[in-house]
Amino acid sequence: MAEPPRHIRLTSHPGQGPSGAPAIHWGAADALERGPIVGTTSNRSQRNVIGTHSGSYGVYRALAVAAGNLTKGHRADLTDTAPTDLIGPYEQWGDASKIVSIDPWGASVQNAFADYLAQGYDVRPTIAVTKAHIHLPEIKQALAFQRLVVDGKVLLPDASAAVTKIAVEPVWWLPGVARRFNVSEADLRRALFEETGGMYPELVTRSDLEVFLPPIGGQTLYVFGNVRDLADPAVTLTARVHDECNGSDVFGSDICTCRPYLTHAIEECIQGAQDGGVGLIAYSRKEGRALGEVTKFLVYNARKRQEGGDRADKYFLRTECVAGVQDMRFQELMPDVLHWLGVRKIHRLVSMSNDKYDAITGGGIEVGERVKIPDALVPADARVEIEAKIAAGYFTDGAVPDEAQLAAVKGRGLE
Repeated sequence: MAEPPRHIRLTSHPGQGPSGAPAIHWGAADALERGPIVGTTSNRSQRNVIGTHSGSYGVYRALAVAAGNLTKGHRADLTDTAPTDLIGPYEQWGDASKIVSIDPWGASVQNAFADYLAQGYDVRPTIAVTKAHIHLPEIKQALAFQRLVVDGKVLLPDASAAVTKIAVEPVWWLPGVARRFNVSEADLRRALFEETGGMYPELVTRSDLEVFLPPIGGQTLYVFGNVRDLADPAVTLTARVHDECNGSDVFGSDICTCRPYLTHAIEECIQGAQDGGVGLIAYSRKEGRALGEVTKFLVYNARKRQEGGDRADKYFLRTECVAGVQDMRFQELMPDVLHWLGVRKIHRLVSMSNDKYDAITGGGIEVGERVKIPDALVPADARVEIEAKIAAGYFTDGAVPDEAQLAAVKGRGLE
């Protein structure tokens, strides 16, 4: 059995080496040269990151241990958990400027770091790839009105769509994250330490640890068609990068366009895959523009109760009054997952957000057509939102929906 590579790294905290924490060389094109991410707490001498796995769910793990439901130091049995689809490695994986917020080797630890696992290192996947079906009433409506047809491969007779589903946990390489935001790494570390109430003292005491597993939600990717085609610029890619909106996405709240735009994008992805292309939905946990749901609901109240009622010209002001900022999503890290998939060109981007478009193109990914939400899909109570966003610079071709657009959405109950 090959021994994991031995790296020497200057640190005031001894313990790195074959029996201690493996060194991490972020951006190395080879997995073993890069080194595994060890964020587990079963053997603290092997840890080489700040924080722990599972993002915000790490707190639930602590509760389970405290309650006696989970044995402290439980080690995952990774038998038969390997990805259903092979992804990468791609050229972008070896470019430290392209990927700074996820571990490109996070789905393949069983193979890439088999020697480490055999020697007792508790290396955990941070990405999981599986197969699934998704069922949406909007897709059934699209079938009923013959906008979509069953092909038996992408869209099945029961109106479900076959997808490859990928869960991604955040893994931040702090020097790269700092560069993305044009701040010093010291300032970034200090802000992360202070604004979490000192939750991670290592941020300011362990400058030798460059990787942070933040306690935030990750992403879920839904791929329609062949996953490998995402990396082929010759294959038409239809994609939407969508930020979480639980009230609309799950429960159908009509104060925003989130679910209508998401389901419209899914329909476009299915159609694109059926036409020989590939579709991608990248769904990020950034509830309420990353302000959180409580803040979002407070803003809803403020908008509705202000003098003159809900108004587009006061839309962002109400948010800023409550939260201190209009939006905390920051799309700078968003393209990383596209680079992980090998994406070089998005032929049809189903988004009106200039922030997302600028982040994607700024990351070196070409964007062809931009697809706005059909006007007939905008709920009446969401007119204020869409008008405010367009006034603030959201992409629009400025055209009045034509008969073809109206026909395309007929039957959805929103025309």
